Amino acid sequence: MIPRPRASDFKNIAYYSGKVVFGVGFLMAIPLVVALIFQEWNPALDFLIGMFSCFTVGLFLQIFFHSKRDLNWLQGLVVASFSWLLAVALGAIPHYLSGHFGSYVDACFDVMSGYTTTGLYLLQDLDHISYALNTWRHVLTYVGGQGIIVIALTFLVRGTGGAFKMYVAEGKEEKLLPNIIQTARAIWLISLSYLAVGSITLGIIMICSGMSTVRGILHGIWVFMGAWSTGGFAPQSFNIGYYHSFLFEIVVIVLIMVGSFNFALHWAIWTGNRREIYKNIEIISFCVTITIALFITTVGLMRLDVYPELMALFRKGFFHIASGHTGTGFMTVQVRAFVSQWGEMAMLGVIMAMAIGGSACSTAGGFKGLRIGIIFKALIHDIKKILTPETAVVVEKFHHIKDTVLSEKHIRGAMLIVISFIASYALATIVGVYFGYPLIEALFDSVSAGSNTGLSCGVTSPSMPMPMKLVYIMVMWMGRLEFMSIFALIGFIVAAVRGK
Repeated sequence: MIPRPRASDFKNIAYYSGKVVFGVGFLMAIPLVVALIFQEWNPALDFLIGMFSCFTVGLFLQIFFHSKRDLNWLQGLVVASFSWLLAVALGAIPHYLSGHFGSYVDACFDVMSGYTTTGLYLLQDLDHISYALNTWRHVLTYVGGQGIIVIALTFLVRGTGGAFKMYVAEGKEEKLLPNIIQTARAIWLISLSYLAVGSITLGIIMICSGMSTVRGILHGIWVFMGAWSTGGFAPQSFNIGYYHSFLFEIVVIVLIMVGSFNFALHWAIWTGNRREIYKNIEIISFCVTITIALFITTVGLMRLDVYPELMALFRKGFFHIASGHTGTGFMTVQVRAFVSQWGEMAMLGVIMAMAIGGSACSTAGGFKGLRIGIIFKALIHDIKKILTPETAVVVEKFHHIKDTVLSEKHIRGAMLIVISFIASYALATIVGVYFGYPLIEALFDSVSAGSNTGLSCGVTSPSMPMPMKLVYIMVMWMGRLEFMSIFALIGFIVAAVRGK
């Protein structure tokens, strides 16, 4: 028998969701200030309307469903998944009012892509949007990398029990500090520190390349936000190829790789444990899988003689493998170049990189290196059991911040999430093929959406069928929250309808 949710369950979920929505309203103050500085009055009005909508909904939920009770596990999971949908619907208001979207669904698509750090977009005429809207796009992806729940935990939520449940529900499990509120603030300390260094570095490169000081600083901040959050949004339609700078691309590669690493790894290094860099199972897994993906892609490119010079092969081949494997989605080629020049084998290498993604508890999406490492360790464990006497006890360990004995729980958890990702990739691919796209192209963009990467071979566009847009929105949302909180929301709705 499934128990029907009580009124107190709905009350708690609504109250904490209101806090998250209220936080989204505060975030809109950033593009609003930019609009006022550059005298962009229409965008300023758009963001005022967006802020008013967020504050109205947020206050309504907090006042009329006020609760002093802490969240239980189910409520925490549902708050994460439900508040993301609310944040997307309200965050899309300034997008839609800008006039750069064909429909409100297109605007929601872009906001979901930003929050999930995917980087796919349906925005039209990107090269001529306002400074304020460009800032909002990159704030979305920067905040989404840390997590909008982390924002609420940092400034708006008190109480560590329910806070931890919301934190885990957003796809993160590791605490950098004993207190989860302090952990959320530590994540922001790490991110803001890199923001200062990375933005200044990229801005200087832009200014030295001939860009005006103000524009160079803005582009430096925007590109850093897209790089660190592994989000892939860029201020120009030609993406990173717009800058035509080898030095710029090198800095971007460093930033996206660092951004894809686990926040717990960052914290360990910050606190003096530098040996963790080469002992951590995620780093080892990342190095192995990126090498395999790069080999496949390089063979495919060399077979077709796409980039005969080694430098061109590095700037195009390695850049996109790094971009795909970190879940970033930055590009230095035109979208159709993957189909018209790279060929299917090179595309399969990129698809593999995107499907695996970056690290757990990071800004990246995909299977995650930790799970790939655990599954490989499980395989080694089973081989050892076959080769040793039946009475022998075989113990396998993996190192992730600390040495951990591999257990059935670790293996089952890793396999469940990996299978869920594969199912989401398959669903989006089948829908794409149904609407007439070639299999390799449908697979490429489907894996990109489901793994929150953002690379595209041209399938994702404002002209794509509406059902495909909705499916992509769904798989981006599911992939970013890593399914568990989505399953909890579905179960909660079923229980509310059919529970006893």
